[in-house]
Amino acid sequence: MTGPTAPTAPSATRTRRIRRTKRVLGVLTVLAAGALALAALGSGTRHGLLDPRSADPYGSRAVAELLKERGVTTRVVTTAREAADAAGPRTTLLVTDPDRLGTSQRGLIRSAMDLSGGRTVLLAPGSHSLPDLAPGVRTQGPADADTLAPACDLPAATSAGRAGTGDDLRYSTALPRATACYPSDGHPTLLVLPAGTGGDTVLLGSTTILLNESLAEDGNASLALQLLGSRPNLVWYMPSLADSDPGTEPAEDKSLVDLIPAGWSWALLQLFVAAALAALWRARRLGPLVTEKLPVVIRASEAAEGRARLYRKAGARDRAATVLRAVTRERLAALVGVPASQAHDPVALVPAVSTRLGDGGHDVTTTLFGPTPSDDAALVALADHLDALEREVRTS
Repeated sequence: MTGPTAPTAPSATRTRRIRRTKRVLGVLTVLAAGALALAALGSGTRHGLLDPRSADPYGSRAVAELLKERGVTTRVVTTAREAADAAGPRTTLLVTDPDRLGTSQRGLIRSAMDLSGGRTVLLAPGSHSLPDLAPGVRTQGPADADTLAPACDLPAATSAGRAGTGDDLRYSTALPRATACYPSDGHPTLLVLPAGTGGDTVLLGSTTILLNESLAEDGNASLALQLLGSRPNLVWYMPSLADSDPGTEPAEDKSLVDLIPAGWSWALLQLFVAAALAALWRARRLGPLVTEKLPVVIRASEAAEGRARLYRKAGARDRAATVLRAVTRERLAALVGVPASQAHDPVALVPAVSTRLGDGGHDVTTTLFGPTPSDDAALVALADHLDALEREVRTS
């Protein structure tokens, strides 16, 4: 008969596995939620970039409101066709991201620039869009200072004074009648190119003067209002993903990693670091191992019988004989007063055991330190001899 039993071993193992899985899923859920929160916070700082309807730090609502107070009407468009149709002599066309435009979009904007007679302002155009939108102008790399002095006779620049035009690109050109302002190391960050129809094109190497967070610095507001407010109508063209056609090549080849916003990249990095720390935390071991209660109470005789059957099935007579002799030597050493450290030394143990025995015909050395039994019958005989030897020593 066995004592009260706990749940069966497979059931207990399954329960522990389920609990471990739930803990892991809980940790992953918390990490994912944290990553999403960090990504949202990181990406939120650039929400509504250059959008005249956005009051965020990187939006442009402040300059749009100031233009409205001066009687300038601002209209937001998201396609090149809308921008080209709205261009005219009484209109300023602002292109917030010229390098995003494809071939057909650049063609529409270029036609509007040549025929409208109005003003076109290109924000930070690079080498991808300049050949089509401003032939004869080249980029010269980033400026070495954020705030620059006008150093030109353009009324808008001289009136505004120092402004934050040096945050991005510089330009160079050999075109006649081009007005170069706000130079950095000899290359302007603001270019004004006259058009044959009475209009002009403004190349502004930085978007800083239009952002809500920097509009009040230096002469940024004055310069922005004069560049965008020279006509009563302002068309604010923000290129979108929908503004494309099948024959348009991308502005530049980008990998999948390049398309991931910076906020998500940092969030993923933090997620990996958190996962590594969680793995180290779960893998820690504080102190020695702790014994656990068996799921089923088993009698000692049943455990011994089960182990004997395993030895027999494996044919491990040598291992069984070694265990039987070792246990017997340890018990005999305690009975005859031999230290436990010398229990397996025949020089110390055999004489001490022999003195406790009568003339019983026991070969103590062969019994305790002899060879491995040759078959199962010899192993059983060895167990009987060991039992008899121990019994005689106890009764002597």
